[in-house]
Parts: sequence; C-alpha cells; structure tokens
Amino acid sequence: MHPSILRALRTASAIGCLACSVLASSAAVAQNLPKIAVTDLSYEEQVKEYFQYYEAREKHDNRSSSSGQFRDSANSSSGSASERSSSRGESSVVAASGSITVISRGELRKFTADIKGELLKSGSYRLVQGKPWTQQNTEKLYDIIARIKQGYYPGADYVLFGSINNIDFRQETNPIQGSNAVSFSLALELVGEFSLINTKTYEIKAAFSAMGEGSDTRLANSAGTRIALNKSKVMQEVSRSLGDAVASEMEAQFNPAASTRASRASRNAGPAGASAQEERTVVFK
Repeated sequence: MHPSILRALRTASAIGCLACSVLASSAAVAQNLPKIAVTDLSYEEQVKEYFQYYEAREKHDNRSSSSGQFRDSANSSSGSASERSSSRGESSVVAASGSITVISRGELRKFTADIKGELLKSGSYRLVQGKPWTQQNTEKLYDIIARIKQGYYPGADYVLFGSINNIDFRQETNPIQGSNAVSFSLALELVGEFSLINTKTYEIKAAFSAMGEGSDTRLANSAGTRIALNKSKVMQEVSRSLGDAVASEMEAQFNPAASTRASRASRNAGPAGASAQEERTVVFK
C-alpha cells in the first residue's frame, strides 16, 4: 500500500477514535448533570365579598278554655260558668352586613414550559417531570418539603418551586397629542418567587424573584374605533421573558457546569496565571 494512503488511513482512524472519545466524554458529563423538577406556579388569591343577612322570628302560644252549665225549671234555677285564657308572645330580628375575605389557593398550569426550555438550552441541567398538586387541602400547598417526602418528584436531585407574587393586567386607551390618533394597549406583568431545593438535604441552593412581561399596542384614528388586541401574543411574551429571567438567575446562583469550567480554567492557568496576577499588582509606598 502506498505510504500516503497508509498515512491517510491512520489519520482517519485517529480522528474516529477522538470523536468516539469526545462523544463518550459528553455522555458522561450529561449523566452527571443535576436533575431538576420544575413545579407549576402556585398562587394565592384573596377576594372580598359583601354579604347581608336578615332574619325575623315570631313565636306565639294562645290558650283558651270555657265551660258553662245552667239549669232552669219552674221551681228552681241554677247555673255555672268558667273561663280561662292565656297568651304568650316572642319575636326576634337578626340583621347583619359586612364583607368576608375568601382565600383561594392552587397551581397555575401556565408559564412553566419556557422556563423548562431555557434550562434545557443552557445545557447545564436535566429535567424530570413531577406530579401535579391535586389535593383539596390547599393550606399545605406551600409545604414543598412534605411534597418531596410524599414522592411528588421521583428521581429529582432538586426542585425548582415557584409561586406567583403579583399579576398586573392593564388595558389602556391614550390619545396621542398633536393628532387624532389613539393608542390602545394591553399589558401583563407577572412576578414570581423561586427557590431551588435539594431533595436530599432540603437545602436551598438558589432563591430569587423573576418577572415576565408582555404587551400589545395598536393605533387607531379615533377613540370609537373597535380594536382587537392580541392577548395570546401578550401571554407568549410573558412566558418567554419569565423563562429568560429564571434561566439567568439560575446561571448566576446555581450552575455546576459553569463552576466546573471555571475550576478547570483555574487549574490550567497554574503558576503562569499567578505570576501574571503578581505582575499586575503595584504597591505604592
């Protein structure tokens, strides 16, 4: 075989072995990535309801008794009479009015798909699916430790628990100065609080708030014009921006892959890096 052909075959074989090694290394790294379960967003809503109550009761007991006896003849006459009477009465009125606060708790089955997508795109995590919250006792909704112990997140190393802190929905109509045009806008802002919890030690590894926002604006020549604003577009923008915000906070507070890369870079730098740092240091006396 010609030497050049032999060298080409050896080179191809070496490249193939290197590719296999890279793939094996990537698979090993992927297996070591932390597995995270992302919960649906919990919410608590308080609603004040007005009530008015009126009740009237009346109770009465009447008793009456009467008897009589009379005899009359040519030689004599006699008579007898008796009468009894009794009466009772009772009446009451109950009236009340005011407001009562009703607390509603649950999980919102929205806005988590883009959070999961952004975490997957980072390449730093694996995601596992947890069980949805279906219990009627909503007071335990925020007891995430109890849910972990009950097996809601099988196989997860961490649980990213999120709850909605505030939702602000605005629809406005604003005239534009200097023209006959009118601006119609629909906007939504959602703020959530998140905690990343270790399922073994229950240690909080990251905690942050994140906001998602979206809007749709249209212009018309007069205020009487009927405008259909795109609510679906607004919801999509909120979901995507919330996913970006959560992924950025996770990258900043908890990213094992980034920490590993930084550690390797530090080791590779070795003494040269230290000497370079020393050269940049200036002492003034």
